[in-house]
Amino acid sequence: MSHRVLRFSLRMASEKEAALAATPSDSPTIFDKIISKEIPSTVVYEDDKVLAFRDITPQGPVHILLIPKVRDGLTGLSKAEERHIDILGRLLYTAKLVAKQEGLEEGFRIVINDGPQSCQSVYHIHVHLIGGRQMNWPPG
Repeated sequence: MSHRVLRFSLRMASEKEAALAATPSDSPTIFDKIISKEIPSTVVYEDDKVLAFRDITPQGPVHILLIPKVRDGLTGLSKAEERHIDILGRLLYTAKLVAKQEGLEEGFRIVINDGPQSCQSVYHIHVHLIGGRQMNWPPG
């Protein structure tokens, strides 16, 4: 097994373990701490509703996380209610803006993990914007 494949396998295993260990709670998440600037991040976009920053474990040349600044019970897509329609649309529209800003004219992928089987490890809804390479299908 090559060194690169082994590193990828170990990273995937640790992400799966983190997701299986994560539980939704009202406590501040790592994303809340990034929003409040308690934890540093490389911000690529910010407005009054959305924060976008580079993922610390990128899955492509470009890997950006987009999060709502206010969680409002929206820990995952399965928890969405009608009152969340505006922020969900805002996250996707902002992903389009950031993709353009990042030069992803040839395409990009949007991912929203929901629950432990999808490897969601932070219970604050977030959109992954991944691009800069050829993606494969099916994912996962």
